[in-house]
Amino acid sequence: MTSTTWDADAVRAAFPALALNDRGLPRSYLDAPAGTQVAGRVISATQQAMVEAAANAGGAFRTSRAADALLAQAHAAVADLLGASGPDEIVFGLNSTSLLFSFSRILSRDWRAGDEIVLTRMDHDANVAPWLIAAEERGVTVKWLDFDTESFRYRYEDLDDLIGPRTRLVACNHASNLLGTINDVAAIITAAKRVGAITAVDGVQSTPHMLIDVQALGCDLFACSAYKFFGPHAAALYIRRELLARLTPLKVRPSSDEMPWRFSPGTPSFEAQAGTTAAIEHIAWLGEAFGGADPSATLRDRLRCGWAAASAYELELTRLFLDGLATIPGLQLYGLRGDNEQADRVATFSFTLPDRSAREVVAELADKNIFGWAGSFYAHEAAHTLGINQHGVIRLGLAHYTSRFDVERTLEALAAAARTSSSRL
Repeated sequence: MTSTTWDADAVRAAFPALALNDRGLPRSYLDAPAGTQVAGRVISATQQAMVEAAANAGGAFRTSRAADALLAQAHAAVADLLGASGPDEIVFGLNSTSLLFSFSRILSRDWRAGDEIVLTRMDHDANVAPWLIAAEERGVTVKWLDFDTESFRYRYEDLDDLIGPRTRLVACNHASNLLGTINDVAAIITAAKRVGAITAVDGVQSTPHMLIDVQALGCDLFACSAYKFFGPHAAALYIRRELLARLTPLKVRPSSDEMPWRFSPGTPSFEAQAGTTAAIEHIAWLGEAFGGADPSATLRDRLRCGWAAASAYELELTRLFLDGLATIPGLQLYGLRGDNEQADRVATFSFTLPDRSAREVVAELADKNIFGWAGSFYAHEAAHTLGINQHGVIRLGLAHYTSRFDVERTLEALAAAARTSSSRL
């Protein structure tokens, strides 16, 4: 039965880990930016794959044919998730970092000394270091798109000066894993396309929170990680079809030149692909249960409704959390906070408390069974730009399985930590 009323209890029941407690304390998982909890259907699908499809693909026997089917289903599901034009535009890998490293080798083969690439100061280093290494090897100049340290948005006005006729690649992130900012990547991509540059988008942080449409964005590459959107440890990369034929893959000689094998680094984890499909089906279920989607609608339409319902709920929690943070004396938030900016960010919050190390605070939260992180989270350039010290920041993140109770008890714990800071003065 479909509804347009969000039922937080029903959503939470879909995640087995949320029922766990320790010494009578419930667990509040606010570590979502680093990896989300896994939907129950993902666990079941992974187990089923390991029982019924434990074989390599391409054989005539039943388990191999089952592996073939899992592979086809997973590529089709990710294509629907990202709005790709077909499953032949999807490549699976271990994680987004390894996929981007692989494609940095592929794309840089024809770079020449004097060429240029544009990277950003806001990205996770997975979308920076691979390109830096390739640029150094090929004698390519690196230019940087900065962000404003007060508005926490890219300096889009600099694009015309940064991108020119020698630009071969522009890499950027869709949403920041440190600041939470949802970036106008379409504007960056448009500027890159004017000079024929390839665009690589890190979508790891945006994909767990919103409907992605790679065709509307116009990007050439888009990376995402299933373990960030309620699935297993696996990643997928969208490659625009027009680019596929131009690229020479890194692969062993006997492997197929056809997709999805053409850019596959080896035999994939079929069970992880089955789990990824199930994670996507979980989002579609949200659309059926709470977004008014007809169960017979296409997967893409059910995903659209699922994200609409989940995003509206997350926005409520974001407002609650930001309002609470604003009442804590001395707390410094790195990211958008205004009432009219909350829809322009994902529910990832990085901040510090005065006279308290981030690691000390997250340890105190952990003692209360509130899970979060301290550090700079591979956002190397962003942390340097903001002057964040070696102790880093506290980072907490919300997902559609987060409850109001989780938010409220976390705000109480942070207020207590701030009072401890005050008592030390």
